[in-house]
Parts: sequence; C-alpha cells; structure tokens
Amino acid sequence: MAEYSKVAPTPLLKDELDIVIPTIRNLDFLEMWRPFFQQYHLIIVQDGDPTKVIKVPEGFDYELYNRNDINRILGPKASCISFKDSACRCFGYMVSKKKYIFTIDDDCFVAKDPTGKEINALEQHIKNLLCPSTPFFFNTLYDPYREGTDFVRGYPFSLREGVPTAVSHGLWLNIPDYDAPTQLVKPLERNTRFVDAVLTIPKGTLFPMCGMNLAFNRELIGPAMYFGLMGDGQPIGRYDDMWAGWCMKVICDHLGLGVKTGLPYIWHSKASNPFVNLKKEYKGIYWQEELIPFFQSATLPKDCTTVQACYLELSKQVKAKLGKVDDYFIKLADAMVTWIEAWDELNPAGGKAVELNGPSKSTK
Repeated sequence: MAEYSKVAPTPLLKDELDIVIPTIRNLDFLEMWRPFFQQYHLIIVQDGDPTKVIKVPEGFDYELYNRNDINRILGPKASCISFKDSACRCFGYMVSKKKYIFTIDDDCFVAKDPTGKEINALEQHIKNLLCPSTPFFFNTLYDPYREGTDFVRGYPFSLREGVPTAVSHGLWLNIPDYDAPTQLVKPLERNTRFVDAVLTIPKGTLFPMCGMNLAFNRELIGPAMYFGLMGDGQPIGRYDDMWAGWCMKVICDHLGLGVKTGLPYIWHSKASNPFVNLKKEYKGIYWQEELIPFFQSATLPKDCTTVQACYLELSKQVKAKLGKVDDYFIKLADAMVTWIEAWDELNPAGGKAVELNGPSKSTK
C-alpha cells in the first residue's frame, strides 16, 4: 500500500484553513455544518446590497466583507471583483492569510454516504490536499494513496512519489451542476449516484470546475483562483468558476501540480431558475467552443516559474487571442492583471501581510 495511506488521523488544519462563503442571505445553513465548521475561521463575502444585515448563527468565528469593504480595501483595483455574482468569493481568497481555502455555497447541505453517515466534506478535502496527485500517468485504481488501494502493475516506479496537490474538487448529490439547456430538458433529474472514488485529472486534460464544493492550497495556486468578471455590468455569468478552473489547470500542468476530483459529496439543495441561467450563460455557451481550444493549446514559457508570472502571461494570450472573439475578453484580460496586482499588494512576497483593518465581525 502507498506510504501516504498509512498516515492517520487526518490533520484538522484548524489554524491553517479558512472557509470562504459568498452570500446574499442569512447563513442559517451553517447550523447543519456546525459539527464540521465551528472550529474554523470563516470569511463571508456579502454580495449585493451592502446595507443589508447578514445574520450568522452564534458561535462561529468569522469576518464579513461587503462591497463597501471591498472598495475601501482595494480602491480602484476593486473593479476586478465581480458584483451581484458569486464570483465575488475570490475576494475572500485574496484577504485570507491561511495556507488552505475551502469554499462552499450557502445552498449546499451535509450529504450522507450510502450507509446513512453524514459526510465531513472538509475532512475529505483535507485528505485530498495532503496526499500527492498523479497527473503524468493514470492509475486505474484511481487514487493510489487511499486506504485499501495502491499503484497497479505497470505503473512506473519513477512516478510513484506523485506531485503536490493544489486543488480538490468535490461533487454533489441531488441537484446536478447542469447548464441551463440541460436543466430545461431534464428538470426533474437528480444525482443519486455516490461514487466512492478520488482521481487525479491527467495533465493536458481540462474540466469544468464548480466552485460550490472546492478546496485548494492557497500557497501553491492561490493567485490563479480568480473567478473573473461576471454579473452586474458584464455580458456573462455562471462561468466564473469554470474560467478559474481552466486558467488554474493550465498553470498547474505547467508547474507540475496536481488536481483531484471526486469525493467529497455535498447535498446541493436548490435548483436555480433555468431561464435566468440561460440569460446569464447564453454567450458563454457560444464562446466556450472557442475558449476550450484556446486553453487546450495554451503554453507557458519556461521562465514562468511562479503562479503570478504564469497568470500574467496567460492574460496576455487571452487579450491577443480571445480579444478577437469579443471585446469582453480584452476587459477580462486587464482585470486578470489588476487581480494579480491587488493580490501582491495584500500578500507581499517575503513581506509582512498587509493589515486590512476590515470589519472583523466575530462571535466565539
């Protein structure tokens, strides 16, 4: 059995991980997550009307940032943070000072495994992030570092150490993460299949990343987790997490980092309106036929050895190539640069973290 599967129990990382939640409503859903989340610090990014009071259940340690806070902290660079869209969550990634991030939507509840046991999604994400990935050669028994499995016959010994895992992408029971056309033709479809598997997404393979049940190593890949320009004033929505996923995967492949998908599951409780979604998605559905080939063919020069350098190079390619598809991508490429500038200001390399003086609202 692979060495890493023998390490137990899973570290809690309670002082090394922040939970980021974007929301426009009271966070009553946290009650069911209390056994799993209460010992962690929460960063709540309030979207929409900043004068609205968001209620958080007693006993959680949290910071809450609204649009006024984002504007005050970032100044003119706040233009890179989306408004009236869950893409605003990436502001939480930027202001966090922890090594790991777990982000979840407020309509995601605790799921149960086939035995009826409640799933500690955060614990499984931590397991995924703390053991290596295998992007260069596919293991037919999936994650070889899980208990009860290993590398199969024929797997190169030179690749069995794996590479650091940057991202853990979880899945959902109940409401699947479908696009609007699929929602419209399958309005009653529900995902009831629990697949007990974690696998590394191979190098050179893209995937549609969903931000509602996602964890990542902020130190390894944080600056690439920009959720783009979506929502108010933009011609597109619901592509924020996928844009981040495509950029992130190109950079992970270049830097030799791993991305895992599969466990853990959450229970996605509420289907969004497919007609509203179609209005948000329709340009993206059309554009993605050009976006995917762009990312599939994107290459980064060898002298790009940091996430920031990779991301800035990718922004140049977005402007040069996707700018021909629509002017929106010129604006998005500029926002990608602004994002990196803002990230570096709040997270100076080798320097002291910038004091935000944010409205840290907390209960213990």
